Amino acid sequence: MTAVLTTPRPIRLKGRSYLALTLKPDLPIEDWLMRLDDLAARSPGFFLRRPVVLDVEELDIDRTQLRALSTQLAARNVRVLGIEGARPSALAPDLPPAMSGGRDSGETVEESTAPASGRSVVVERIVETQPRKASSSLILDENVRSGQSIIHLDGDVTVMGNIASGAEVIAGGSIHVYGTLRGRALAGAMGNGEARIFCRRLEAELVSIDGLYKTADDLGPDIRGHAVQFWLNGETFNVGSLA
Repeated sequence: MTAVLTTPRPIRLKGRSYLALTLKPDLPIEDWLMRLDDLAARSPGFFLRRPVVLDVEELDIDRTQLRALSTQLAARNVRVLGIEGARPSALAPDLPPAMSGGRDSGETVEESTAPASGRSVVVERIVETQPRKASSSLILDENVRSGQSIIHLDGDVTVMGNIASGAEVIAGGSIHVYGTLRGRALAGAMGNGEARIFCRRLEAELVSIDGLYKTADDLGPDIRGHAVQFWLNGETFNVGSLA
């Protein structure tokens, strides 16, 4: 009788970094959720397929309240990947796991167009957990199709064609669109307030620089359909025509 010895195959565990949005609620939670709903209404699909980290470090919140907040976000199709800054006593197995060590992209900023209440719609930032590389540029010779998400955090992105509705381009530097911008363009995503957005024809769903953004409802008819550029002056979102 022959014995056959087999070597068990190892289980491979590897670390991998991902880009996520961080939501930082403030009290009262009910009012903050109303502002979140306002953002979602003005920019449908903003949170679609986006991993989100919930930062509750500055909130005095217990487990029951944290569970209720997580449930409210799930009902809005906001996928919470993890929770940052929660007390250990507030966490539970049925809640997203605790997270720490993420590197903030830069200064936390607020959405620039506040509703009548004077409070901002939502505070957001982009968190990245891997070292940044040397600046480089990405040139796309084709259109960015609906459903595509192009992320290039190491420099500018140039699109020689169009950015379709439902598509998005996220750049650490500036974004140049030589065609029509119908989807979302997020420049300066790693805290670069000097970044700009240029396009030959504006029909955008959302434009953002360093976390400050404008949705389609904020872009008036006087600039839609025209060649424009966007830039920041402090926390003021500016727009001008391209000569």
